[in-house]
Amino acid sequence: MSRAFVFPGQGAQTIGMGKALAEAYPEAKAVFDEVDAALGESLSSLIWEGEQETLTLTQNAQPALMATSLAAMKALEAEGVTIAAASCVAGHSLGEYSALAAAGALSIGDTARLLRTRGEAMQAAVPVGEGAMAAILGLDFAAVQEVAEAAAQGEVCQAANDNDPTQVVVSGAKAAVERAAEIAKEKGARRAVMLPVSAPFHCALMQPAADVMAEALAQVEIKAPAVPVIANVRAAAVSDPDEIRKLLVEQVTGSVRWRESVQTIAADGVAEFWEIGAGKALSGMIRKIDRSNAVRAVGTPEDVKAAAESLS
Repeated sequence: MSRAFVFPGQGAQTIGMGKALAEAYPEAKAVFDEVDAALGESLSSLIWEGEQETLTLTQNAQPALMATSLAAMKALEAEGVTIAAASCVAGHSLGEYSALAAAGALSIGDTARLLRTRGEAMQAAVPVGEGAMAAILGLDFAAVQEVAEAAAQGEVCQAANDNDPTQVVVSGAKAAVERAAEIAKEKGARRAVMLPVSAPFHCALMQPAADVMAEALAQVEIKAPAVPVIANVRAAAVSDPDEIRKLLVEQVTGSVRWRESVQTIAADGVAEFWEIGAGKALSGMIRKIDRSNAVRAVGTPEDVKAAAESLS
């Protein structure tokens, strides 16, 4: 059975994530050490013993989730499961960076620094309180795009994350997103939930952050990945380093086309998805996209051993 390795995005972070992996596998511990060294601070102490509120800050959550995903990947490798066991990789938003690092396109140190820069730039792009995001439940992507256009009224309001057939996230100016939530309910949405985020990700308001990332990515070596990476903004495989660089910049303001990405992967004959790292949010989305998709969470030493055994 062919499989894809997928990597979670922001929202999956919890205090203590990856600690058991680091204790069970020296290779996993080495990832956290490398991230700490790259950032010049003990991010691992924050991840394992800090405050949830501090970990959730965008500039901390992004490199922390990547470190946890890569630690799980290194634990899998210690059990004999390499990236070659996947026919492709994908990640949700920041998870795309984890996917690229897992596939050898980016070094772990560079990925940590890029995600710290990305987190800070996204936070700085829009003053706190001016932007917002809302999850629209029960309408498809096309319907939510219409809602966003109706709500904009001269302000930015975009369908930002196409997560699964029942959940699309809108992002933009706070008043416009609040209007979108109301319009969505009038159009038959089951619920519209304002999200507890500190900035309006994946919309045109993030352009200043995209400019920062263009500069940062221009200075980093990107290699051809060992397996194809399904890019968020294209929902299609990419392996050319220059193309990867360009799409990572576009990703800051572009929609996360997760539903289509999973459909692209499944259409290629992949029947099993391994969610590598913290939480099980992607597993839930993947099941909603197509019930026939088999999913497996790989975030603890027990998960790693079970995953490795499933291939033996």
